Amino acid sequence: MTLPDHFAEHDQRQALNAEFHARPPVPLESPTLISYLAMHHEGESGGAALQHLIALGKLLGQPVDAEGTHRLIDFGHFQLKWELHNEFSSYTFFRSVARGEGLDVPTSALAVVPEAWLQSLPGKLIVATHVELRSAAEVTPESVMDKLSPIGSQMVGAIVADGAAWVFTDFLFEDGFSRFLVIDVSLTRRQAGRTVQRLVEIETYRLMALLAFPVAKDVGRLLGNAERKLADLMDRTGSARSTEDERSVLADLTSMAADVEHSVARTTFRFGAARAYHSLVMQRIAELRERRIIGLPTFHEFMERRLLPAMNTCQTMARRQEDLSSRVARNSQLLRTRVEVELERQNQELLAQMNRRAKLQLHLQETVESLSVVAITYYASQLVQYMAKGLKHQIEPFTPEGITAVAIPLIAGLVAFSMHRMRKHLAAAESGH
Repeated sequence: MTLPDHFAEHDQRQALNAEFHARPPVPLESPTLISYLAMHHEGESGGAALQHLIALGKLLGQPVDAEGTHRLIDFGHFQLKWELHNEFSSYTFFRSVARGEGLDVPTSALAVVPEAWLQSLPGKLIVATHVELRSAAEVTPESVMDKLSPIGSQMVGAIVADGAAWVFTDFLFEDGFSRFLVIDVSLTRRQAGRTVQRLVEIETYRLMALLAFPVAKDVGRLLGNAERKLADLMDRTGSARSTEDERSVLADLTSMAADVEHSVARTTFRFGAARAYHSLVMQRIAELRERRIIGLPTFHEFMERRLLPAMNTCQTMARRQEDLSSRVARNSQLLRTRVEVELERQNQELLAQMNRRAKLQLHLQETVESLSVVAITYYASQLVQYMAKGLKHQIEPFTPEGITAVAIPLIAGLVAFSMHRMRKHLAAAESGH
């Protein structure tokens, strides 16, 4: 039954389903040599990797599509699987060989790839590994076990895919490459492809996860110094005797907070990526369905012993960093509160002083007002006296002095009443605002 035309399809439906089926493993048949390279972008865009791949297509006469983030290209004498990831680009080269080829005289899939093109790959090499897929008829598990030296490098091995294959590696670099040997007992072509893909992903994600370990060591040194400095600042806080001392400590705490937050911002992505990569490593190991080879550690045991401590260190440093950031923030807030309380106390003292000054000014004003009543009464009585002297014949038998004496209390009372009314009016206007 076809999809009815009346359905409105979501814009991302086809793309999401295509992404779900993207990057399938390449079916393989032993004997096959696989070489894998992962180039870290180092801040460069992934577009350079695609352009370099297009250049290889032009060189070998095989057109390469200029769109997308993964390709599987058959160049005839080898196949190339290219994938673009967030931080790196991966190149997996597959080369089918004749039975027994490469056992006596070592060779690899890269032997048939143009050397100049390989040397100009964009980015910086982070992973390089060779995988040999050999049938049990070519290389028996017993022959590999017989060659193991009790005093040599520790080999890691397991029986995988429910007994369909044996896998050996030591995770060491030889001529710059790590190496895996997959002995095909009864693998199907798709099983072989999935097994190889899981091995190169384990190697890739192992090293990508370890990128956080040097960062963790740098952060550890920074945290040690910062924690000692924070303890000293708390001692200074306890012995501070003035607001200036507290402000000095607060300035140092603020500077430390900025340094710690800068470190958090710089390392959050790296530590988060390490957790994700480590989870992928352990997931891919679980997908191998490994069984122990007597005398050899399994992949899970090896990663638990070698990779897990480094990842625990990264997680510990991330937690310590977050904890230090919280402690600095709390101490800064406490010290800021102390400074604010001290400033509030000083403001209250200042307001009390201003209140005392206002009361003193009020008393002075009342005193001045009393003097003003006397002065106004004096000058007004003089005017009355001058007027009485000018009319002394008309006011007989009253004398100017007598009239002045009678007028003085009247004038004083009138002036005092007027000033009281004015003060009351001003007070009412001020309270109204």
